[in-house]
Amino acid sequence: MTDVPTLNKAALSDLFAALYNFDSETARARLKDCVAAGAPMRLSFPFETMDGAEGYFGAALSPLSAAFPDLERRQTILIAGPGPDGAQWVGSCGCYTGVFARPFLDIPPTGHQASLRFHEFFRMEDERIVEMQALWDLPELMMQSGSWPMSATLGREWHVPGPATCDGLVPGPYDAERSRASCVLVGEMLDALGCYAEGGVEAMRLGEYWHPRMSWYGPSGIGTCRGIDGFRRWHQAPFLRGMPDRRGFSSGRGNLFGDGDYVGYTKWPGMSATITGDGWLGIAPAGREVTMRSLDFWRCEGGLIRENWVLVDLLDVYDQIGVDVLGRMRELSSAPGDN
Repeated sequence: MTDVPTLNKAALSDLFAALYNFDSETARARLKDCVAAGAPMRLSFPFETMDGAEGYFGAALSPLSAAFPDLERRQTILIAGPGPDGAQWVGSCGCYTGVFARPFLDIPPTGHQASLRFHEFFRMEDERIVEMQALWDLPELMMQSGSWPMSATLGREWHVPGPATCDGLVPGPYDAERSRASCVLVGEMLDALGCYAEGGVEAMRLGEYWHPRMSWYGPSGIGTCRGIDGFRRWHQAPFLRGMPDRRGFSSGRGNLFGDGDYVGYTKWPGMSATITGDGWLGIAPAGREVTMRSLDFWRCEGGLIRENWVLVDLLDVYDQIGVDVLGRMRELSSAPGDN
């Protein structure tokens, strides 16, 4: 008998094929086949929660395909498994790509091929989507068009790669023991991150969990960091200085699930913090509390974490502190005489 995680990945294969060779009519039909009636489809700011297949297609996918007439969805990671509460999840990581021919959310088109990273998590029941939690890296698209209006990135901005081992599309059958071991490693690492408040950076014991050649692929606006030193320098230290009271979720909370050497995590939102210290990403330390949507994939190797793909809904963070990033972008990209 085929296991549930493998069945769930197979249940979405026709949808993913329709989004790869995007045709509006076919994609819409396959989406309706896969999504339960009224399922909440949660997507990054400014889309927020949409109602079922029709809501998601009309508000997000249809405008994206209008901006990218040759739209193509590519996935580099596809995993599935049960979360701590037994809910079954499918996680997919990759990018939407094609010629950026028309504006999208008023982001100016480039006329060249562009890419938009995504992390998409689907909660499944009876081989249908009953909830989506997903992030699209809109700052990445703004940077490609030269219209990012916020602070410069500390890490490396580039086209984030798929897994170094080229095995991110994990096939069945589901390996429960191997998946459990990967979840334990990542869960213990997350627990250790929570020790910062009591013992500082050393209390997080990064070297016990992360490979010395680790790569941390952050969202545009933060960027990629290489090695533990790079991770601390370009992401962790600025993050903790700006929000020392950040409150995340340990391995026993949120939707953490494994599939072989891979682990996915989704929670809507998954963290809260107060912007204090010396601020973060150029944001003034005004003492404003924010929540964060951060969706992750990890790849484990030899008992350590070697790669970590991270998306954070940065536009939602800015929105919570009253900064209209899309409005600032429109001003930056407008010409004299534009209305």
